[in-house]
Amino acid sequence: MVLAAGRGERMRPITDTLPKPLVPVAGKPLIGYHLERLAAAGFREVVVNLSWLGEQIRAALDDGRAYGLSISYSDEGPAPLETGGGIFKALPVLGPGPFLVVNGDTWSDIDYGRLALDDSGANGRIVLVPNPTHNLRGDFGVEGDVVVDREVDRFTYSGVGVYTPEFFVGCSPGKFPMLPLLKRAIAARLLRGEIHHGEWCDVGTPERLAALDAEVRARGH
Repeated sequence: MVLAAGRGERMRPITDTLPKPLVPVAGKPLIGYHLERLAAAGFREVVVNLSWLGEQIRAALDDGRAYGLSISYSDEGPAPLETGGGIFKALPVLGPGPFLVVNGDTWSDIDYGRLALDDSGANGRIVLVPNPTHNLRGDFGVEGDVVVDREVDRFTYSGVGVYTPEFFVGCSPGKFPMLPLLKRAIAARLLRGEIHHGEWCDVGTPERLAALDAEVRARGH
């Protein structure tokens, strides 16, 4: 599942007329990089959630055939349901097994094909990254591969993770964030994690977008 429903408030005025996942980086829509990497990793079925200017995303991606994928859509209407609510709404389409979630407004070289849940009984596995300047406190710690809630030596959640439907047990339809569910899984020691030391960028502001665009253009891809 690629998360693409957000309003992109911090990216205004760019996102007043263009949904954030379609913002171009080196001439290619941001979400296009995710879809290419998913296809290269062997994924074939992708769910994209829609809200703000969602019809532009649907028109740009169509059925996904251009990317070697089959894309279906989870339309949340005019008001996005936040990360937790958006994934929960899409569960019937995502199926009974573990599924990958990718935040559509990030850019990274994370290997999507390598992520998997082990047989420990965990109901989620997230990718963490060293803290960027805009999130110096970080979000969570890791002991071995168990994600823990602590105040020091923390890393930033990349927006990439593998979850089972059981992760969302007890949730109700509607708008809700992901953080309480992550904390619930951490408290039960059911959340695994790994640290990615490669490339990652939260394309959250026009300044970060410009910097990423220049960097990708300089490398020629």
